[in-house]
Amino acid sequence: MLPTIVLVGRPNVGKSTLFNRLTKSRDALVADLPGLTRDRHYGRGLGASQPYLVIDTGGFEPTADSGILKEMAKQTLLAIDEADVIIFLVDARAGLTPQEFTIAHTLRKAQRPVLLAVNKTEGMQKAVVSADFHELGMGEPLSISSAHGEGVRDLVELALESIAEKEVETTPSLNDVPRIAIVGRPNVGKSTLVNALLGEDRVIAFDQPGTTRDSIEINLEKNGKDYIIIDTAGVRKRGKVFETVEKFSVIKTMQAIEDANVAILVVDAQDGITEQDAHVAAYILETGRALVVAINKWDGLQDDEREWIKREIDRKLQFLDFAKFHYISALRKKGLNELFTSVDIAFKAAMVKLATPQLTRVLGEATIQHQPPISKGIRPKLRYAHQGGSNPPIVVVHGNHVDHIKDSYTRYLAGVFRKAFQLVGTPLRVQYNQGENPFDKEDVRKPGEGLVTMRRRKNEMRAKLKARNEKNKTKK
Repeated sequence: MLPTIVLVGRPNVGKSTLFNRLTKSRDALVADLPGLTRDRHYGRGLGASQPYLVIDTGGFEPTADSGILKEMAKQTLLAIDEADVIIFLVDARAGLTPQEFTIAHTLRKAQRPVLLAVNKTEGMQKAVVSADFHELGMGEPLSISSAHGEGVRDLVELALESIAEKEVETTPSLNDVPRIAIVGRPNVGKSTLVNALLGEDRVIAFDQPGTTRDSIEINLEKNGKDYIIIDTAGVRKRGKVFETVEKFSVIKTMQAIEDANVAILVVDAQDGITEQDAHVAAYILETGRALVVAINKWDGLQDDEREWIKREIDRKLQFLDFAKFHYISALRKKGLNELFTSVDIAFKAAMVKLATPQLTRVLGEATIQHQPPISKGIRPKLRYAHQGGSNPPIVVVHGNHVDHIKDSYTRYLAGVFRKAFQLVGTPLRVQYNQGENPFDKEDVRKPGEGLVTMRRRKNEMRAKLKARNEKNKTKK
């Protein structure tokens, strides 16, 4: 296992900035706002003498007894239990606070190595600003600047030295591990579904819209297979997003969809199929990601309400005819095995390899069954097809006058290819490649001649043949 470093501290001391510095990424949201990070955020540390894991945590308030602060504290305590070494981050510019004495007392009880890091010391006399923090009794304070990188490398090396040597784990290639994004509107049960899949309270599930703000990546092993689950923030209508933090959260959700192989769209059955559900589904379709739809909170509906929801799905989500729909209860863990089976099928379909002869044969059968419509007096001629990419599968069709093909016929071809190769759970894109006219190429030359076109050569040959025929007629 890789050694694990956990970042702990009160709100707004720079933990997420340090996390991004250690992972050389922008995975954690950073803003001048206390309490931005709420869940545990995992990343792989880079740039040190050995690989390691680093965990970002929310602002730690151990004495919180209710609400979201209590849930955030619970997540931090779970991260501390996973730690091999803890970096206790404090703010040099804010000075020592009473809350940090409480945190120090909690960390002592954890019986883990702790390094005290005094952050935001750029441009200051480090010995002076760190002097007050000796009072915490956590050892020698180490002055750093997360934003500027000052002292960060030394801090990490000290942290790794304090850990007994661990065997470095071997992880599968990221290309082989399905990345599954859990997306949907706020408060539809995304985090509850993540916890149900993991079998633990890995992310905060709270009865309040907007609880999840960041996109949290979590490794999962299920049925002997490795997965990466991405819990995302809820996406509201654009007109209702006012807070800057929420705008960042929506951007992170969109990025998570782009980076995923499969998206699980979670819909609240008790609210019905809303316009925003359709918007999120359309964005997933636009990005070309494989899709499984989870209709959550199904157990709380009566029979007549269930029939109404199914009619709503047929009416509002008919464009997702390639996806599997599952009626689940994340809270009671019902229907999750079937849900994950569909995820595996969708991932396999998204990454499928299609042979050119088979694609061309299916294309020929499709054109015999239904020829491309005539447009501007011309009927397009489709010759052969090959695969142009995966996730989503892309079929490139070569032919003549393909720029006249209408969208309706393209949808017809996509449906034929999907049915022929039994591609369930993934959209399929059809692209066209216009065949070049060989008579327009200027690539034929005779010895000693400049470039001439094939059309001119053909006309010359016709003229010579005509002159020869007329000469023969004259002789007769």
